[in-house]
Formats: sequence, C-alpha cells, structure tokens
Amino acid sequence: MSPASKTGAVSADEARDVAEAARETEWERPSFVRRLFLGAFDISHIHPHPEDDPAEAARAKPFLDALGMFLAGYDADEVDRTGSIKEADVQRLREIGAFGIKIPKEYGGLGLSIRSYIDALAMISAKCGSLSALVSASQSIGVPQPLSLVGTEEQKKRFLPRIAKGAITAFALTEPGVGSDPANMVTTATLSDDGKTWTINGEKLWCTNGTRCELMVVMARTPDRIVNGKARRQISAFIVEANAPGVEILHHSRFMGLKALENGWLKFTNVTVPAENLLWGEGKGLKLALMTLNTGRLTIPAGVAGSAKAALGWVRVWAQERVQWGQPVGRHDAIAQKIARMAANTFALESVALLTCALYEQGADIRLEAAIAKLWNTETAWHLTDDALQIRGGRGYETADSLRARGEPAIPVERMMRDSRINLIFEGSSEIMRLFIAREAVDKHFALAFPIVSPKSTMGQRLSAAMKAAPFYLTWYPRMWMPGLQAFGEFGRLATHVRFIARTARKLGRALFHAMVRFGPGLEKRQMVLFRAVDIGAELYAMSAACSRAQMLATKHAQPEAVELADAFCRESRDRVAQLFNALYGPHDTAMYRLAVDVLDGKHTWLERGI
Repeated sequence: MSPASKTGAVSADEARDVAEAARETEWERPSFVRRLFLGAFDISHIHPHPEDDPAEAARAKPFLDALGMFLAGYDADEVDRTGSIKEADVQRLREIGAFGIKIPKEYGGLGLSIRSYIDALAMISAKCGSLSALVSASQSIGVPQPLSLVGTEEQKKRFLPRIAKGAITAFALTEPGVGSDPANMVTTATLSDDGKTWTINGEKLWCTNGTRCELMVVMARTPDRIVNGKARRQISAFIVEANAPGVEILHHSRFMGLKALENGWLKFTNVTVPAENLLWGEGKGLKLALMTLNTGRLTIPAGVAGSAKAALGWVRVWAQERVQWGQPVGRHDAIAQKIARMAANTFALESVALLTCALYEQGADIRLEAAIAKLWNTETAWHLTDDALQIRGGRGYETADSLRARGEPAIPVERMMRDSRINLIFEGSSEIMRLFIAREAVDKHFALAFPIVSPKSTMGQRLSAAMKAAPFYLTWYPRMWMPGLQAFGEFGRLATHVRFIARTARKLGRALFHAMVRFGPGLEKRQMVLFRAVDIGAELYAMSAACSRAQMLATKHAQPEAVELADAFCRESRDRVAQLFNALYGPHDTAMYRLAVDVLDGKHTWLERGI
C-alpha cells in the first residue's frame, strides 16, 4: 500500500472523480433552481404554490397535539444547564411515536409525510435545539432515512420496527482528518474470506447521537474498483449496532451551544458486521450519503423557521411593553425597522422551507433547492436572532435562568443565539454549500464549454467541443438578452417582483457564462465570484417562494397581509441582489487573497504581540 493510501490523501482530480461518481442523475421532475442559474424562470414549477393536504393534516393532528403538550412541560433551560436530556423525556417521545414519524405503519411507525415531519421539527426547534438535534439526526440522517431509500425488505423488517419504538440512530461519516472531502476517508471495511461478515476499523468524529444511539450508519472504505484503467476509491455504508464489540466512545464532545448534544468521537476496532448489513451495495455509500443529506437538509430550514417564529413573538411582546422616552420601544424607528425585517424574513424562511419540502414530495430534483434552503435559511435566521437579542438589549444577553431568578419572564434569546450558530455548520457549512451549489450551477457550461477553454485540450478536441456546444449557445445566449413576455398579472402587487426574478435570472445566466469565458478552467478557483452568483440565485429562490406562497394565501385563504410581508421581503432582497451584482467580480479579491497568504506565511505576526 502506498503512503497516500495509508494516509487517505488523494489528489484533487481523484477527489473530484469520486465525488462525480456519487452524483445523483435521475429525477421525476427537473430542478427549478438549476434552471434559474441557466437564466430560465419557470413559474409553473412552483406556482400555484402547493397547498396543505387536509387529510394529512388530520392524520398528523393527534401526534402534533401530543407533541405540543409534551413540549409545554419540557424544561429546555434545565437541559441547557445540565447538559443532558432526561431519559424520562426521551421515553415520553418514544411513547408518542416521535422517533418513527415517517416510518410506514406496517413497520410500526406513524406513517406521516415529510411535511408533517418538518412541522414537528419546527415545533421542537422553537423549544430546544438540543432536543431537535436528537430527534432529527435520528430520523433525517440516521438509519431510517437511508434504509427507506435503498434498504432491502429484509433490512426494513429487521430494523424499522426497533427504530419506530424509539431506538435512537446516528450517521457516522466525518473523521478526525476528513470533513467535506470523503474521498480521503481512512476508515476501512474488509470482507471475510467466506463473505459472511465485514470488519470495520477506523474513527469517526462529531457523530451526532453517537453517544446515545442503538444503531448507526457507518461509512467506510472498501476495496478499490478499476474504472477506465484507474483505481477508484469505493465508499460503502453499513448498519452497525452501537453495542457491538469494538465500538468505543473515545470522547463526548461539548460545544458552545446545544449543551445536551449527544455528539462524540467514536473508534471502531475490528468491529464485525454481518454481510446483510451492507446498505445498497459496495461502492454506493458516498452516493447514499449525499442522497441522505439532500433529504436530511429539509429539516434544518424548517427548524430555523420555527425558531424565528419564537423570536418574533418574544420581540413583538417586548417591544410593545417596554416604554422608553414616552412610547413603546417598537414605535421608535430604529427598532421598528428591525421588527419589520424580522417579520418579513420569518415569512420568507417558512416559505422557503415549505416550498422545498413540497418540491421533494413531488419528486423534483431538490439538490440545489435543499442546499439553498439550508444555506439561506440558516444565515438569515442567524441575523434574525442577532436582531432579536439587540432589541431585547441586556435582557437578550442575560440567561433565562438569571432572568427567572430576578422575577422576569425567562425569555431564552441568549440560549437561542448559542444554539443557532451551529446551523451554519451542521450538515455542510455555508462555504461547502456554496461550493456544491456553484458546481451544480455551472454544470451545463462546464460540460459544454470546458473542453473549449481547457489548456489541456488539443486543437482537435477544442474544435469538436465547439461544434457540440454551438447549437445550444446559438439559441440560449440570445434568449438571455430578450425581454420576458409574461406579465404575471395574477400576482397583483407582487407582479413587479416576479418580473424582477425572471429578468434577473436571465442576467444571472449571462453573468455565469461571461465568467466562464473570462476565467475558463480557473473559474472554479475564483470562489468569491461563484459565491456571489450563488447568493444571487439564493435570493431569487427565496423571493420566488415568498411571492408564490403569499399569492396563494391571499387568494385562497383570505390572508392578504401575507402580500405585505412578501412585498417587504422582496424589496430588501432586490437591494441585496443589486449589491451582489455590483461586486460580482470582486475588485479587491486578489489583494485580499494576497494579504491572506502573507498572514499565513507569518509576515504579520507582529499584530499578535502585546497580549
């Protein structure tokens, strides 16, 4: 085995090959956002906005009511203080079916939809981040999700009833030296000579629920496969019993927030796993992990929307009751602006979460939508929480326990801020989300134009690629300059914003193409250019979700006030889009990069002296 194999280190090209092989390619419906990045705004994909299913709501009501009653008596401040969720509380959740929300009834679960599931997670997240992590990690990325996607009937019968009864599960992917680049994974799984068992060796870090679970999905490297004459790393997924001999909890990790997060550093030493516990097949683990994370990312956007609702409620009451200089603080313009922004953004957060969930239920390709929902919702909710703390002032910074001890309402804004920060890192950091979205956003251009501009291409390869690309670009590029024909009159007051989305999508499509021509293969290294383009696309998606939902609520549910919220949100979103376009090519990016290199090389260590 070469040194590279021992350390797990791979080249950038090999890592890219592994990632490309794991991409999903088959969907019932295309991606709405992917087309946005290509300059096409297909309103029919999201409008009319999907409405709630009354039958599903009726099925979910008993559970959601029971969950609400449980949360009313749940002491989240005690959990934050002690760093532990009581087993009695976990047992109560088991009894109402909270660990089997999506598991079909034939396997003992509640058999509810993904929409009912994210409704439940929004409720839990508004109460306690640690509890939300326990429940969601067990179901969103733990054993039941990949099992439902690719498990055999035998595997489902063996594991799903246990999970439905409350067996907590976990997902073990990250390693001490391997984060968002799983091609470098060093945990191994070796098949026995008789083919009956696998032996797993390695370590996993930051395994949420790993310190409390009964079952976990473990990703491990299995023997390489030869593809086109080259060895390609294979990553496979296994269902592992947490109490199996050789599974060891090396450390229970503790964090800035989520004080009761059951997250740990695990070691696997000659852990024997039955061959029938292999999920899907050898070499399909990374693809399964990406599929699991795609659907798992639906819960965090809903969770932060639930937390935003709670924060808005706290601020609304406080800003009305607290009087300064002769009037409630909420009537002062500086505070009123924050409150208006919080309300508009809360509406947009929920709209993005609900639309993304609905697209998933319709069988659409939601890789980009889920990634944007995770990225945009978590970052927006973080700023919203910051505004909530600022409005509450010293009481926002003070702990709930301290407020309670002084006889004041124990509003946990301080805890919410600590708990919410991890959402920008969980299940793919904001930077990784932007890289993933950027890769997908320019996929069409890279597929068609990359061979033309690549310095590795021969003249013959460039000519051949140009002939293949010409039919597409000869029709596509002129369309990017043509005015839209739709007036979107059915959106009434919001029509001007919908027209802006359609117009700006074409501008974004042109901008990405121009960047491809300008930088060629070097575009993938101009991360800030791509990131600004991603942020433009994210704003357009959020605006689309807000307008579509507001129009539905106004026309079908007699809630015209939703239009006011969507209008306010879109006005500010348009300003952000304009700023992103103005800074797209980042005139200071090169200078800032050079400064960073100087800092890394130790040129400015004098700044660190004197402390």
